[in-house]
Amino acid sequence: MRSTPAPVLRSIATTLALLTVPGASVLAQSSVAPPARFADPERLARIQRTVPRIDSVMRAFMERNRVPGIAYGVVVDGRLLHVAAMGQREVPSRAAVDTSTVFRIASMTKSFTALAILQLRDAGKLALDDPAEKYVPELRTLKYPTSDAPRITVRHLLSHSAGFPEDNPWGDQQLDRTDAELGQMIRQGIPFSNVPGVAYEYSNYGFAILGRIVQNVSGQPYATYIRDKVLRPLGMTSTTMQSRDVPATRLAHGYRLQDGQWLEEPPLPDGSFGAMGGMLTSSADLSRWVGLMLSAWPARDGAESPVLKRSSLREMQQIWRYAGGSAVLQGGTLNLSAGGYGYGLRISQNCLFNHIVAHSGGLPGFGSQMRWLPEQGVGIVALGNLTYTGWGPPIDQALELLAGAGSLVARAAQPSPVLADMQAKATRLVQHWEQPLADSVAAMNLFRDEAAPRRAAEIARLVSAAGGNCRPEGAMWVENALRGVWKLRCASGALQVGITLAPTEPARIQQFTVMSIPPERQAVPGAVCRQQ
Repeated sequence: MRSTPAPVLRSIATTLALLTVPGASVLAQSSVAPPARFADPERLARIQRTVPRIDSVMRAFMERNRVPGIAYGVVVDGRLLHVAAMGQREVPSRAAVDTSTVFRIASMTKSFTALAILQLRDAGKLALDDPAEKYVPELRTLKYPTSDAPRITVRHLLSHSAGFPEDNPWGDQQLDRTDAELGQMIRQGIPFSNVPGVAYEYSNYGFAILGRIVQNVSGQPYATYIRDKVLRPLGMTSTTMQSRDVPATRLAHGYRLQDGQWLEEPPLPDGSFGAMGGMLTSSADLSRWVGLMLSAWPARDGAESPVLKRSSLREMQQIWRYAGGSAVLQGGTLNLSAGGYGYGLRISQNCLFNHIVAHSGGLPGFGSQMRWLPEQGVGIVALGNLTYTGWGPPIDQALELLAGAGSLVARAAQPSPVLADMQAKATRLVQHWEQPLADSVAAMNLFRDEAAPRRAAEIARLVSAAGGNCRPEGAMWVENALRGVWKLRCASGALQVGITLAPTEPARIQQFTVMSIPPERQAVPGAVCRQQ
């Protein structure tokens, strides 16, 4: 049997009631499920009660790491729930950071570039599996490492799998390159650390080329396209590619710590590499961006975003190039994590959360991070004006606080009407096997996999061993619209029943399992990882 699915608070009584309403016989055949939803009515209040503790974590981080100034926000269900700022945006004048202060966000720019590429794809102006040289002619002269190497595609560039070498130290100093210089650099050649399409390796150069694709396909300068097609529709009025466009009273100055003193870093100008890391924004504006990404969940009917349809936003937030996993023993707990790169975003999974989307940004004078949990609907943005401000630990702490408060429970998948119908009928079969009912719910494979008489006899044995008189107890745990598990409490024991429906219309039961539940074990979802 499959691993126990995620819990859903859907009562058996509600399921049975559904089948008694007028027209239910037709409704019960539907395989279309309602959107996943949060079951806890106190969820938002739990998050709000945790905010002061998050403020304390952020303040302690700033003081401990001697960050001149910080700004951060907590985003819930696509909206900014809490925003705060501390410290100094400019050290000599002691000018304070506030929630409108604009910081450079460096590589977090990549997600904006990726969205622009998907906008153009959705408009039919390019294809992700097209050779990138179709849109950037200078790439046609590249010398590939082997004769069997594939041509670099747009998708390779989006997912850091073009085969270019990791280039963070070098890339930081390329922002102000002109378009002519970028074209000349490409014509001179780019060395490969891998053949395209086989490995993840972070490439700022690759995203600079994506910026050139946006420019060539749209017929507009990259910065103009982003402003008109992304920032303005989202109301991100504080976001720009040029520090000179930010009012002096709102601009965060960047610093590095040297010999115990803060030294100001000169601002890096925007240029042809800006698509990989040139953007500046405020905590409030960046929260709008994270809100947009979170708004793609759950999949549903209804109006779309003004900048990109929800399915394409979800596409950005899936792994397109795996980057590996790790297992680290910390304080007696084994922490597992794995992940890779989507389109302009990092995607990972750990023992707490199935789906984490994030990106950090670091340049001389600045460090930032945005991280969100699509299934839980919560995100955090954080900006600092110290070189490579290390936001990982405080954001980890903030999410752990929220999880400890019980406010990071994932949306519950909802059963389709046909799953609810099949659940009720499978329960009746466990209570009292009737072959006509069994035939009516069985997919064509069910009794070929195990003959009906054998299946009925085994279920009768399990019911007898549990003392008989079995009744539904609690909720059905729904993994998806067509798969669920529930518990039957019997006179002297308990049974776990699970069904998976077949890919047919009408959907019928292709897998039907009944097992006893030992007294010491509860039929609850298992953790993502456990230490043995």
